[in-house]
Amino acid sequence: MRTKPLGRSGIQVSQLCFGTMSFGGDADEAMSGRMYHACRDAGINFFDCADQYNKGKSEEILGRLMKGHRDELVITTKCFNPTGTDVNARGSSRRHVSRAVEASLRRLQTDRVEVLFLHHYDRDTPLEESMRALEDMVRAGKVLYPAVSNYSAWQTQRALDIQERHDWARLQLIQPMYNLVKRQAEVELLPMAEANGIGVIAYGPGAAGLLSGKYAGAGAAGRLKANKMYQARYSEDWMFEVAAKFAGFCRQKGLHPVSAAVAWVGAHRAVTAPIIGARNLEQLQASLEAAKIDMTPALYAEIAALSPTPPPATDRLEERRPKTW
Repeated sequence: MRTKPLGRSGIQVSQLCFGTMSFGGDADEAMSGRMYHACRDAGINFFDCADQYNKGKSEEILGRLMKGHRDELVITTKCFNPTGTDVNARGSSRRHVSRAVEASLRRLQTDRVEVLFLHHYDRDTPLEESMRALEDMVRAGKVLYPAVSNYSAWQTQRALDIQERHDWARLQLIQPMYNLVKRQAEVELLPMAEANGIGVIAYGPGAAGLLSGKYAGAGAAGRLKANKMYQARYSEDWMFEVAAKFAGFCRQKGLHPVSAAVAWVGAHRAVTAPIIGARNLEQLQASLEAAKIDMTPALYAEIAALSPTPPPATDRLEERRPKTW
């Protein structure tokens, strides 16, 4: 397993990050443990979590699993989504961030997390207030590196500008959705991150299983068909057409489609690590195999050609071609 630098932090993380959203939910504690140890055996030192995952159970399980070797790991968690019924038990206010971090540290049984993500952009809290909340956690030593998830490029850049203006700890990581049928991040987010030296861990490299090829048949079942969020995210016909073409391409190349989907995301020069997730060891193994794929520029381009490339930020398609006008 290769390692890559995490932004400008000076630390190294594995080329794959394991997302623990299934811990305590789709995977019980025993299966969570087996997957965790398989990741460690494969060389993964990078684990992503959130306070919202299975009402805190994911953090609790991860906390128990990492006992005895905590200092070998890079742990991320997130806050923003509701963690209780109280009107203030949510958002990115300094009040909620401070309380959420304390609760996460208790569940994880640790004195700090390497990375804290604000899980979503908070339209009800001034961005300067949210960045001050992250700075407070850094100064307290409870968070080492601030980060944001699901922010647009302009929101991320504005957050970074606020931090730099106040000489606060700067964002070291962003977490966008990115896969072969969700390529909007290529337009502005990934170039912005690269220009600022911000790391990127991309979630959903397999598109909720769509790119695995298992939804090709009319009677196919899985979380994509059962989960309303994923139904809304991956509902367009062209996405299923791309998935079918991708599955056929992988058969011709002798590649597992999940392995190839993860490796393709990880090969983008701005991406630090794709976030892999699984409900069991069989699913996990295909994602781990992504580290063994030699994603050459030619193979990367062949896979990219299977789905529409999003237009540039200016929407001037002619700018992609040699200047002939």
